[in-house]
Amino acid sequence: MDTLLARMGEIGLVPVIRLDSAKRALGLGRALVKGGIPVAEVTFRTDAAEEAIRAMSAELPELLVGAGTVLGVDQAARAIQAGARFIVSPCYVDAVVDYCLERGVPVLPGIVNPDGVAKGLQRGLEVLKFFPAGAAGGTAMLDALAGPFGSMKFIPTGGIDAGNLSSYARRANVLAIGGSWMVRPDLVEAEDWSALETICREAVFALHSFTFAHLGINGPDEAGCRALASGLGRLFNLEPRETTGSIFAGDRIEITKRPRCGEKGHIGIRCNQVERAVAYFAAAGIPARPETARSDKGVLKSIYLDLELGGFAVHLLRG
Repeated sequence: MDTLLARMGEIGLVPVIRLDSAKRALGLGRALVKGGIPVAEVTFRTDAAEEAIRAMSAELPELLVGAGTVLGVDQAARAIQAGARFIVSPCYVDAVVDYCLERGVPVLPGIVNPDGVAKGLQRGLEVLKFFPAGAAGGTAMLDALAGPFGSMKFIPTGGIDAGNLSSYARRANVLAIGGSWMVRPDLVEAEDWSALETICREAVFALHSFTFAHLGINGPDEAGCRALASGLGRLFNLEPRETTGSIFAGDRIEITKRPRCGEKGHIGIRCNQVERAVAYFAAAGIPARPETARSDKGVLKSIYLDLELGGFAVHLLRG
């Protein structure tokens, strides 16, 4: 996959931006970066779009700046000349797709059905915009497309907000989620960058949906593991459940038959996509431990972070 698109997938969110004044472009761009979403899809719906893209691209190299609502080759040419690193269309425009591919610029045409996906595959595209997502079947349509088009990734946009974001984020064929709720027009107009940063951070946590899964306790050996699980069961009426390497007391306490990561054990945390969470923590300076990764059919199911909290390692699990 193209490096820029792969990075977009790691970030997981694509703010869709309408700017009536390019003077607000840099303030908005900085708010996105500080809020943890260094991506901007500036829509070509206003006269300020081209200048806004130029300003963001020149002054904020850490921001992935692209152009949205591109309907013709002229707009695509102007956007690329201004510094747009990717092009997004609300529909499949053959001329725009061909123009971008000839210049090595990632292009994301909008589709709503299998015919659109087939066109994208014929042109060698790996990622498509799914728009309008809510009106076109939402997650049910994405699940239906996953069967015959297992290699294609999508960026659903339209009808998505913080309330239903997580349901899209957990789909394996969703590269990232687009939307305008992260950049409320009234806050942009007021240049309330602090409030926009807060909305972005909330969107990032909604994207990952981190939740406590279980507490893992390192048992000294198999006999010690059984004794501890039995004791917890008697005290708190917790039903034991044995696996190959551990015994659970209820659903939230795991006693391992031999020590694993962490001096005392581990804290299991669920998230929508482990790969995306790994990128999130890596950006914060917390790498994962690749030797602990467990995958199934190419999907990363779990991994330990190179981090201990109070003697407990952190174990990320796909929700």
